Amino acid sequence: MQKATPTPRQQWAPELLLKAQDVRVAFFDVDGVLTDGGLYFSCEGEVLKRFHTLDGHGLKMLQKAGITPAVVTGRDSPALRLRLRNLGIEHARFGTEDKVPAAESILAELGLQWSQTAAMGDDWPDLPVLQRSIFACAPANAHEEVLAVADHITTRCGGDGAVRQLCDLLLAARGAYAGLLADYTS
Repeated sequence: MQKATPTPRQQWAPELLLKAQDVRVAFFDVDGVLTDGGLYFSCEGEVLKRFHTLDGHGLKMLQKAGITPAVVTGRDSPALRLRLRNLGIEHARFGTEDKVPAAESILAELGLQWSQTAAMGDDWPDLPVLQRSIFACAPANAHEEVLAVADHITTRCGGDGAVRQLCDLLLAARGAYAGLLADYTS
């Protein structure tokens, strides 16, 4: 006996889905977005980062749906590079304080425009990318100035599934969410 295809439980406002429907690349900050923003140092000075598995799976689902996840971050670390490699994220810029040129170089590689971008950030260095993107998102614990420019604020905090919430919204806007969910439940 075959199970019935589940009805997705998540619901998004139609205006959010409409605004995000043309997104083809999603830019993510790292500290405070893909991580909880804490900086952990080993006694040897190695920077350690904690990533959430829900976020990682969401980033993989974006790729399956034809949306390119990209990372633009002010920091660099072996832990971050390993995580991105494990997730198959090919477009990343590390150690950049001026994030717009870094994002524009990724857009040029992909042949895309700002009108096809979503971005998720949590602090002032992310504002220029958020303001240029067609769809700006912030985790619940982002700085107030970032919250003020966001089209959508997740209910989860950075490093605790906030990225997954944006990924799910983008998948729904693309019309891929229900089909991907059905792949796992059939």
